[in-house]
Amino acid sequence: MKSKAKKAEKKVTKVTFITSDEERHEVEVNAAHTLMEVAYQNDIDDIVAECAGACSCATCHVYVDEKWLGKLEQIEVTEDNMLDNAYDRRDNSRLSCQIKMSDKLNGLVVRVADNGGY
Repeated sequence: MKSKAKKAEKKVTKVTFITSDEERHEVEVNAAHTLMEVAYQNDIDDIVAECAGACSCATCHVYVDEKWLGKLEQIEVTEDNMLDNAYDRRDNSRLSCQIKMSDKLNGLVVRVADNGGY
């Protein structure tokens, strides 16, 4: 008798990055990565991520589209303090290393901030 085990389906989450040159990059995420990891894996310009996600440099600064802000986890004190050092902090500023991707963020749109011209 053959086993009818179903393959686990991977859920795909889509994210759109808008870079400084107004280019839109829609990418798919198959696992629970941080937004910074997704950007790095997809060669998104201007996400420098000098600290590799340790929340200690602010070079993965993004502006989250206003309609998505309420769907993100609340900002932690460490990220809030680090954003104080970011260039052109705004009300919708977040560090992409602190945004964990999930199904509820399917369709997320972020604009990449000027992360020091690296």
